[in-house]
Amino acid sequence: MTNRLALRILQAGAIAVVLVVTTLNVFELDRFFVPKELVLHVAAALAGLLVVRALWRMSVTRIDLLLAGYLALGALSALMATNRWLAVRALAVSASGVILFWAARTLRDAGLARPLLGALALAVVAAAATSLLQTYGLNIEFFSENRVPGGTLGNRNFIAHVAAFGFPLLLLVTLQAQRRAAYLRWAFGTALVIASLVLTRSRAAWLAFAVVVIVLLMAMMFSAPLRRDRQTWKRLAGIVLIAGGVVALSLVLPNALHWRGSNPYLESVQRVAEYSEGSGRGRLVQYGRSLLLAVRHPLFGVGPGNWPVEYPAHVPANDPSLDQTNAGMTSNPWPSSDWIACIAERGIAAFVLLALVFVRFGTAGLRQLKRAIDVQEGLAAAALLGIVAGAAVAGTFDAVLLLAVPAFLVWAALGALWIPDETSPRPAWGFAVTVILALAVYGAVRSTAQVMAMDIYATHSDRASLVRAARIDPGNFRLRLRLARIGGHARCENARAAHALFPSARVAADASRGCR
Repeated sequence: MTNRLALRILQAGAIAVVLVVTTLNVFELDRFFVPKELVLHVAAALAGLLVVRALWRMSVTRIDLLLAGYLALGALSALMATNRWLAVRALAVSASGVILFWAARTLRDAGLARPLLGALALAVVAAAATSLLQTYGLNIEFFSENRVPGGTLGNRNFIAHVAAFGFPLLLLVTLQAQRRAAYLRWAFGTALVIASLVLTRSRAAWLAFAVVVIVLLMAMMFSAPLRRDRQTWKRLAGIVLIAGGVVALSLVLPNALHWRGSNPYLESVQRVAEYSEGSGRGRLVQYGRSLLLAVRHPLFGVGPGNWPVEYPAHVPANDPSLDQTNAGMTSNPWPSSDWIACIAERGIAAFVLLALVFVRFGTAGLRQLKRAIDVQEGLAAAALLGIVAGAAVAGTFDAVLLLAVPAFLVWAALGALWIPDETSPRPAWGFAVTVILALAVYGAVRSTAQVMAMDIYATHSDRASLVRAARIDPGNFRLRLRLARIGGHARCENARAAHALFPSARVAADASRGCR
């Protein structure tokens, strides 16, 4: 009973984390991020609590120990971070992802992997559908006008990332479909996902998708059950034909995108690996200077989520990652790489542990592929390898697992697909699970507070309401800054608080001028 309830929570959460967004347009990024983080934390906390006894008793693998060590190092790093509000927020996203991974493993052991994977695949289709709706002219408040077509994810790159690492899930459920009608529905959904990926013009996601396709094809050739199964190859050919038709149609239909150039998609293909200028050059500059942060803080980094706090203090004013209209602030709240973020924010040791997790997932997938005795096991192993490859490559060039939607989908999928090899009981494991679960619960409470404070900020202008919002969410930089500008007896208190959150921000320094 508890397993099935946990399954329903994860199924609903997978769809909700894609679709939920607020209309608080003054918070152009956080109106997408915070509600999705809330769904991530609530789903992880509820599912984790439902299966907590199984988590306490589960046999522990090396991957589990690596993930626990990674979170422990992140917690130590958070304690030393300049902005601890951001640090705990980022740490909670990681903790909830790990809880989802363990909960999905429990559901797989209970024979419930298939319906969970189906819901995760449907969530990928839902994300693509919102992007396509925006592409072809639907303009509603739940979509962002910046970085179109981002749909309910608010950014075209995020849609593309989901499409790239989500493609193996779609391929899995499509090829496993037991009825012809189900196969056709999933094949059409897969085609929509590929079309959304093409229309985003996200070069990082295109690279990730190319690697995913290569990995999947190699896996299918390597696995004897898959290589010899004619129906699998016939169905794969059908997916290619349907996807090719849908993509071709999507490119010729008039849309609401306003790309520059006579043939923008061909230009993106030609520039897919270009890093001598433009955004590619900006990434290289950012990576090099971010790695210098790791050199200065090799053990624990600058703190989870604290890259935008520390980066401006160590780079010149013309750095391409800085917000040129807001001195001392970065354009984005995260670096353009999961891996760079990990090494800069959590330290070299945490980076090594996370890298080893992905390496072990890869080797485990290869073992599962080699041992597969039928088509179903072979497809599951191939999907596991594809998701690992997609998340790793996309995360090399953009923020992926740092965000709620990919964290939910990737960790839950890995838990449902990965079959542990060597396991052993650990006496103190129950304590570790409880602490990590507590972090997920805290994340839910914190995200709720953030949403409440954002709503007050956007709908009220009187000082009393803003003071109440600051009590609810003391780490809200914009709220503290606004209170400092309003003035009053607490002006300096709020100005100092804003300056402490982002010490390099010019606006915070100006607001605290004259305060001791």
